[in-house]
Amino acid sequence: VQLVESGGGMVQAGGSLRLSCQGSGRTLSHYVVGWFRQAPGKGREFVAAISRSGAKTNYVDSVKGRFTISRDNTLNTVDLEMNSLKTEDTAVYLCGATVEYTTDYVATMLDQYNHWGQGTQVTVSS
Repeated sequence: VQLVESGGGMVQAGGSLRLSCQGSGRTLSHYVVGWFRQAPGKGREFVAAISRSGAKTNYVDSVKGRFTISRDNTLNTVDLEMNSLKTEDTAVYLCGATVEYTTDYVATMLDQYNHWGQGTQVTVSS
């Protein structure tokens, strides 16, 4: 599966952005999809992930209550709605995918993912 992220940009603290991960080549319904981010000089950090069915989600503590991950398997997309953005959310955001045979499992570890997009830049200014 090929993944392409979109929706990044520059926003002031407290603002919102909606990122989208578009899959092609294979249907995303076979994959757990996660969003990760990488700030300059730092490693890739887990942000959120969603099960194949969409019924299960998982978030890193720092974004709980602010970010929402969702998927539309008919459109082959997984979105990340980001509200109340903070300067520390500034990073390149990447979506990853991993094949999963159960419908409600959520992968949260970086090395569980083997398909990646190129990323989209999110910059939050104070």
